[in-house]
Amino acid sequence: MRTYLISYDLAQPNRNQHVLAQVIMGLGDKWARPLSNTWYVTSDREEFELETELKELLAEEDGLVIQATKREAVMTNTSLRWFRQRRPGLDLAPDGNVIAFPLPAVAAAEPMEPELPFARAG
Repeated sequence: MRTYLISYDLAQPNRNQHVLAQVIMGLGDKWARPLSNTWYVTSDREEFELETELKELLAEEDGLVIQATKREAVMTNTSLRWFRQRRPGLDLAPDGNVIAFPLPAVAAAEPMEPELPFARAG
């Protein structure tokens, strides 16, 4: 398992940015996003495999950097908070500090207050 730095620069920032973020979050077991277009992803895959999946979402004038990293890093005015991919059957403690995405489907809870009946016009 390696940690990769992934950074991109979109010529048209609104084009595919949400889709690109979703794909990056799915590239490995966990991810962190210290800056808006900079990610750390922990994955078993190789750099060229990550690039193959991401370059399909980029236009010709967009930039992409994928680099295997060491654990050490210097950060100013930012920090890392790692998120894990949610795996079926993985039980997370409700009071834990790990947030897993995507969230599992939760059964709809009963409303806190009963619904009031509609008034009838007389």
